[in-house]
Amino acid sequence: MINNVLLLTIKSTLFQGLKFNFLERYWPYYLRGLGMTLRLAFFAVLIGTLLGIIIGMMRLSKVKAVHWVATGWVNFVRGIPVMLQIFIIYYGLASNMSDFWAAVCALSVNSSAYIGEHIRAGIQAVDKGQTEAARSLGMTHFQNMMIIVIPQAIKNILPSLVNEFILLIKNTSIVSIIGLHELMYLSNTVRANTYLAFEPLICAAVVYFCVTYVLKKLVGIMERRLQASD
Repeated sequence: MINNVLLLTIKSTLFQGLKFNFLERYWPYYLRGLGMTLRLAFFAVLIGTLLGIIIGMMRLSKVKAVHWVATGWVNFVRGIPVMLQIFIIYYGLASNMSDFWAAVCALSVNSSAYIGEHIRAGIQAVDKGQTEAARSLGMTHFQNMMIIVIPQAIKNILPSLVNEFILLIKNTSIVSIIGLHELMYLSNTVRANTYLAFEPLICAAVVYFCVTYVLKKLVGIMERRLQASD
């Protein structure tokens, strides 16, 4: 009973004076921003994963030049802030692209370096005996990687990949600096229109939390099914 009273007191103190009636007019802004955020995340995850698989395989290449290129790429991308990467791609390398695809390129480039390292670790964790069995069946190196090794590697590193995907979803908020109308940009628009500094940010935080929480739950279900199939 005392705990409930204390909790109600804390809530009333924290949220006293907050006004959320602006949502009656501005909720479509959050819905539109969420749609753009999910589109960004989808394409960035898709392209970043494909690039990450390539980079992970290059990191394990026995050709030194290929290995050095992949290692240099990973170190360079991981050593530069995401915001700076967005600026470099938006103002330089992708100046002829639309804002959306420039943002997708920047997020994909950033995530590819981290996903590549996860893929490399996952590939190295797969039993080498399976590679030898694939060779004895006449499979090429590419067939062995695509059919046997990489699916198992992704399964082994699924939790790490999910954390990377969630981080990517949250990183979409940074592309508001180039004027893309995603969730954070439209949340700031609501702040400017309503002259409310705090409440629109709380609403944006709740939306981000709901998206990442649902993603975690879905992946948890997938993990349990994969474990049951072993």
